[in-house]
Amino acid sequence: MISETIQLGSLAEATLSPICITNTEELAMSPRRAVIVCPGGGYGFLSDREAEPIALPFLAAGFATFVLRYGVKENAKDYRPLKAAALAIRYVREHAKEYNVDPDYVFICGFSAGGHLAASSGVLWENPALDEVLAGAPRDIGRPTGMILSYPVITAGELAHQGSIRNLCGKENPSDEERYPFSLEKHVSKTTPPAFLWHTFNDEIVPVQNSLLMAEAMTNAGVPFELHIWPAGPHGSALCNEITACGNDRYLMPDAAEWVTLAIRWAKELKI
Repeated sequence: MISETIQLGSLAEATLSPICITNTEELAMSPRRAVIVCPGGGYGFLSDREAEPIALPFLAAGFATFVLRYGVKENAKDYRPLKAAALAIRYVREHAKEYNVDPDYVFICGFSAGGHLAASSGVLWENPALDEVLAGAPRDIGRPTGMILSYPVITAGELAHQGSIRNLCGKENPSDEERYPFSLEKHVSKTTPPAFLWHTFNDEIVPVQNSLLMAEAMTNAGVPFELHIWPAGPHGSALCNEITACGNDRYLMPDAAEWVTLAIRWAKELKI
């Protein structure tokens, strides 16, 4: 098992933790598809329930997995989390042989604010803010092959998770102009990668309309996606089972727990 912590560029707060099967002679196999996991937390903290536990079912399904820890609070402004995501995707591609990864298939999977970050990496991959961290590499090296977005924060408008947007803008009362770059549904284009999205209808923290806005924007741009909405369940349900419920029965949702199987199938079947 490969398990280590890698510092990402000059971002002191950003690390990438590979959780991968060692590529020995006996275990020799075709290069694996990769998944980078971005935990949520409103860009104010990083949820442990949405980190390593998420990587494990993907690892068991044959993926190389990585957990990204990115900047929060004062380190969430100035596109620092987006830079961390781009550096993480670049690192996995540039070290593909080391981790037995197929560099053409590097997915990013995020939850809540981590879903916003995962979506940002696909929607904003051409943003000039990334020029410095991607210097010397092809422009699309930081663009994920596909996005797995779990109850994601998408909009910075009326239906936004306001705490996430305040942390991204670095101020308590950002203007509409300051919010606009982080309202991802307004920036989806034909170069945005495909997505798998899931949400619950009665999410009380990040309204389900966030996923619907993303789906509508992708439809208008002609970008394929798969969307699942379960009728009930709290925000932050992660794997929806005992592993991430941590004693809180509200997070036990056997029907919604299916999202993992569905996302794995989607990521395995996606063709570029």
